Amino acid sequence: MNKSTELTPQPTYSPNPMLPAGMGSLRVLVACEESQEVTKAFRLLGHEAYSCDTQPCSGGHPEWHIKDSIHHVLCYSPGRGYPIFWDLIIAHPPCTFLTVANTYLKRGCSKYTKEQAAEEVSMAKSFFMSLVHANCEKICIENPIGIMSTEYRKPDQIIQPWQFGHPESKATCLWLKGLPKLEPTKIADFKKYRCKCGNIFDVDAGKYGCCPDYAAKPLWDNQTKSGQNKLPPSKDRAKLRSKTYPGIAAAMAMQWGGNACR
Repeated sequence: MNKSTELTPQPTYSPNPMLPAGMGSLRVLVACEESQEVTKAFRLLGHEAYSCDTQPCSGGHPEWHIKDSIHHVLCYSPGRGYPIFWDLIIAHPPCTFLTVANTYLKRGCSKYTKEQAAEEVSMAKSFFMSLVHANCEKICIENPIGIMSTEYRKPDQIIQPWQFGHPESKATCLWLKGLPKLEPTKIADFKKYRCKCGNIFDVDAGKYGCCPDYAAKPLWDNQTKSGQNKLPPSKDRAKLRSKTYPGIAAAMAMQWGGNACR
């Protein structure tokens, strides 16, 4: 049996503070997740949840991680140590060629020719649609705003981290099958506004506190120089930017795990 998928007693880990303890038992597959944030949220509520990615996990629980292609997992072969059927699939397909694909296609870049980019886009779309058509009654596919809103269909909802307790902005699309929309759990506050003229000022001044004819926009924590949106290039930048916020993971586990308990 593959060591990364061997079922062992659950060790202690630092719990997600936004989750209560003890609910239900669903077989949950979190596709394309190496951080295990969503997996741990479901595990904390008693669900049999597994992350799945071709990379090793960074969440500290290899016993809950399937290091394999999601297609191999969905086309189950006996003796691998994880469920044959899944009650819920939450997928985070790679978004590189689903969000900036048109830019690559129109001008090419130093890394890809137009032809190479077109091929990558085609493969990314096919991978996305293979998750859409997975044999499961309850599916969530998560991705940033991108081309699948037109290539497939409009998402069922677009969520923001600030709706789930994190004072940050990152519009995220959810395509849902057999699942209700996520309800916001905690609206976070912001401390600064950014005006059209570029000036940044305290929220106490109000959104018209700089240019009286222009309503300034909130400046969230990850939009500052030290925030997630400003991370410098590095080998781990994609991983850091793609991690699911704990508040969103908690909402998925509580609302979908709680509502779907058998």
